[in-house]
Amino acid sequence: MKKYHILLPFVLLTLFLFSCKRYEDYPPEPAIKFTDFLLLRDQQGIDQRGVLKFSFTDGDGNIGLYDYDTLPPYDYNLFIRYFEKQNGSFREVFLITPRYVNDTTIVYDTATFNGRIPILTPAGKNKAISGEIEDTLFVNNPLSPYDTIMFEFYIKDRDLNQSNVVQTPPIVLKKH
Repeated sequence: MKKYHILLPFVLLTLFLFSCKRYEDYPPEPAIKFTDFLLLRDQQGIDQRGVLKFSFTDGDGNIGLYDYDTLPPYDYNLFIRYFEKQNGSFREVFLITPRYVNDTTIVYDTATFNGRIPILTPAGKNKAISGEIEDTLFVNNPLSPYDTIMFEFYIKDRDLNQSNVVQTPPIVLKKH
């Protein structure tokens, strides 16, 4: 009996140590990695939209914007640049969209692919997070004859720490 009495604390301590949840340890700056890009074709077989997928990690879990975060620098936290392959090399393209001021006046605005990631901060003591994000983007530029595009993107957390910048591989579109 004495032997079990001495052995029991060691067994309980070993069980306790191995049953403790291991927490991931990430840097406080977000990090991202491209995962996939899925093209979405319309009923005519033309690629109109695509789904950008990427994974992320963040050590202090402060990724995301509240609904009331609408003014710079908190208007966007997912930053996306659009490129077209023109004459053998990728060039950034700024898309414009018409906005009608009245019946006779049209103003052109620069369209953006930037987005808003909602609050992802977990409850509890450990705030380190990881996961995958998907964002649906329009991919077919009707004003362009070029069929190969690429996106470059990064995220920022609420402390304005910027992640690494990542590019998609070239994406070949079916335009007609």
